[in-house]
Amino acid sequence: MNTRLVQQTVSQTRSIERLVEGRATSDGAGVKLTRVLTQNLQQRLDPFLMLDAFGSDQPDDYIAGFPDHPHRGFETVTYMIAGRMLHKDSAGHEGLLENGGVQWMTAGKGVIHSEIPQQEKGVMEGFQLWLNLPKRDKMNTPWYRDFKADDLPKFTTPEGVAVTVIAGASHGISGAVTRDTTQPNYLDLHLSAGSHFAQPLPASHNAFVYVYRGQVSIAGETVPVQRMAILANGAQADGVVIEASEDAKVLLISGQPLKEPIVQYGPFVMNSQDEIYQALSDFRDGRLGEL
Repeated sequence: MNTRLVQQTVSQTRSIERLVEGRATSDGAGVKLTRVLTQNLQQRLDPFLMLDAFGSDQPDDYIAGFPDHPHRGFETVTYMIAGRMLHKDSAGHEGLLENGGVQWMTAGKGVIHSEIPQQEKGVMEGFQLWLNLPKRDKMNTPWYRDFKADDLPKFTTPEGVAVTVIAGASHGISGAVTRDTTQPNYLDLHLSAGSHFAQPLPASHNAFVYVYRGQVSIAGETVPVQRMAILANGAQADGVVIEASEDAKVLLISGQPLKEPIVQYGPFVMNSQDEIYQALSDFRDGRLGEL
């Protein structure tokens, strides 16, 4: 793919507004995870609603998985970097998510699904990102697609940074998924010691970096492992430059904010309390996955 690369430069990098340490929690049937992007950051990082990082080589931490549970009003993006997870849902979709693969699901008007580990030992590691849907799309028909590792566009920069483009585009390489309204960019960057990576970002887009191996620096400030750096929306900055003094792996995620009301109740994210009450009613009456 490198023959199609477009060299991208950044004249002034964004700075770090704040560093965030994830909160240890559990979800599903007791799966241990770290909630990095929490509910109190939803307005600041609009259109992103949540980022969970999960990773363990202890089966008791993950083996029960996420049995049947509902969603409405947003999209889930699950990126598996180790392990295997089986997805089934009420819309008839089924897929096996494996090392390096991505599962992208648009819950829309409602879906009930399960995510169950397909292993009894070894490492299970990955991320789940929640991406909001605009009001006009929240009741659309559910959509789902599995991308194997080989399906995801990848390239290596002249500086030696290996990039996987899950969504959006980078250096002229289009990602596996694009969205016109929220315009998400979701990059997995593997930086070697002494390398750097530049990504232009529209000034209006909210953006953050999550370091899951090693450490990096942005505008002279260090981002340690297992920290999220919220990038400042400076009018003069035209992107971000990430520098690595040691081998590092990071997620760079950005998107166009919707600037709409966000009302969340558990697995439902709508624009008003009345819409949440309707979702609860539909789920209780068995209509959520059938409407």
